[in-house]
Amino acid sequence: MPAQKKKTSPIRLRPASLRAGSDLSLQRRGTKHKDIVYAFIDSQNLNLGTKKDIIRHNKKIYHGWELDFRKFRVYLEDKFRVSKAFLFIGYISENKELYSYLSRSGYDLIYKKTVKDSFGKPKGNVDAELVLHCVAIEYKNYDKAVIASGDGDFTCLHQFLEENGKLHKIIIPNKKSMSKLLEPFNKFKVFIEDERRLLGKQKGRRALI
Repeated sequence: MPAQKKKTSPIRLRPASLRAGSDLSLQRRGTKHKDIVYAFIDSQNLNLGTKKDIIRHNKKIYHGWELDFRKFRVYLEDKFRVSKAFLFIGYISENKELYSYLSRSGYDLIYKKTVKDSFGKPKGNVDAELVLHCVAIEYKNYDKAVIASGDGDFTCLHQFLEENGKLHKIIIPNKKSMSKLLEPFNKFKVFIEDERRLLGKQKGRRALI
């Protein structure tokens, strides 16, 4: 009597989004959903807001310090589970070393073309680019947004994100230069001046930004 062939089950391929190794399966595998968090960073506001002294009535009310952007990227990941950090920055051809350093530190750089003002100083306002990426280009790719800026011009963005359940945190360089327009968002505020010991650049290291 000839031996019966063993029946085999047909191979069923899992959808690409659920196969091991895909970004979506890693972040949303299992029954408990983990929010995908993106950060949108106004580099100039963050940089100047931390390192520039503030003087009022001939009295220094805020002492500037050097933010270590590499440490800040780690802080975003550890503290807020930020998987992508978009850094919006004016492009100056002489600053290629700086851009390389920031990219190696884990930032996705979004450049804004700069122009020179009447004093010959480069200017590149990144507000429009930041809002565009946050509410359009990247909007469907994240669940929660971290906005790093103390600028009141982003109030409409904060309100939009809050109404749609996507505002996670607003990271502000310091309390003294914060716009009063941000007062309605107190529960979202984080002041990194409180973390200067953790995020400050070590003395003796050359500043790139």
